[in-house]
Amino acid sequence: MQKSTKILLVLVIAALVFSDAVVVGAGAYFYQKQAKSDNGQITNLASQLKNLQTQVATLAKLPPQEIIQREVVQQKSQDQMLTEAVKQVTPAVVSVVISKDVPQLQVTYENPFGNDPMFQNLGFQIPVYQQVGTQKQKVGAGTGFIIRSDGYILTNKHVVADDTAQYTVLLSDGTQKTAQVVYKDPQNDIAIIKIDGTGYPTVQLGDSSKLQLGETVAAIGNALGEYNNSVSVGVISGLNRTIQASSDNGSTETLTGIIQTDAAINPGNSGGPLLDLNGHVVGINVATVVGSNSIGFSIPINMVKNIITTVLGK
Repeated sequence: MQKSTKILLVLVIAALVFSDAVVVGAGAYFYQKQAKSDNGQITNLASQLKNLQTQVATLAKLPPQEIIQREVVQQKSQDQMLTEAVKQVTPAVVSVVISKDVPQLQVTYENPFGNDPMFQNLGFQIPVYQQVGTQKQKVGAGTGFIIRSDGYILTNKHVVADDTAQYTVLLSDGTQKTAQVVYKDPQNDIAIIKIDGTGYPTVQLGDSSKLQLGETVAAIGNALGEYNNSVSVGVISGLNRTIQASSDNGSTETLTGIIQTDAAINPGNSGGPLLDLNGHVVGINVATVVGSNSIGFSIPINMVKNIITTVLGK
C-alpha cells in the first residue's frame, strides 16, 4: 500500500513538473512571437515616419501658395480646373482689330476714244473706277492679353506690323479702346500696345520651363477674327521647336525655342494666351500649320518676361 502511494505521489509530482514546463514553454513561445510582432510594427512605423519626414522636408521648400495649390489640385477634377482657369484668364483677353483708310471708289462710264469726233456717236463706253475719298475699314484682327492694370497689352508683332493702320482693342465686356503701339521686338514676334485707363483685369504669368509633354493646356483668342474669346484645349506635343513663320505680307521669320501644341490656333488667335490648368499664361500663340488642325505653336512666356521688365520698367 505504501509502495502504491509512493508511485502515485511520484506521478502527481511528475505531472505537476510537466505542466509547469509546458506553461513555461508556452509563455516563452508567446513572448517570442509577441516580440517579433512588435519589432515588425516598429519597423513599419519607422518607415512611415521616414516617408513623412521626407514629405515635410519637400513641402518646407515650397512657397505657401504652391502648397495650397497642390492641396486644391488634389481635390479638383481636370475639367473643373480647366473651367476655372479659363474663367480666371478670359476677362484679360482682348481682340485687336486692325483698320485702314482704304480708297472709296466710284464707277463712271467714259468713251475710250476720248473726244475724237469720229467715235462720238457710236455709244461705246467702258467703266472707269475713280477714287472719291477714303473709308475706314477692318482689314484684319488678332488677339492680346492685358499684363498690367494700367492698360499694357502683350500681343504678336505681326498683328501690329502695319505702321499705317489703326488698332482698336475690344475688351471682354464689349468696350472699345484705341490702342497705341509701344514696342516691337526686333528679334521675336512680340509687341506691346497700350490703351488708356486703369483698373483692367490682368493675367498671371507662369513658368514655361516647367512644361512637360502631354500636359493639358488651353488657347484663348479671337478665332478667325470673328469669334471673341474662343477656347480650344489640347496638350503640349513638343518643346524647343524651330519654325519658319510666314505672315500675310509675305515676310518670313525664324522662331526658336517654340512650344508645339495640338490646341487649335486659328487665324485671329495670334497674340492670345496659352495657359495651363492653374490659369497661368505659359505661352503666346503665334502660328499654325496651314492645312493642319492639330499643330500650333506658341512663344514660351519665359522668353518674354525680361522684355516686359525692360520695356515697362518692372
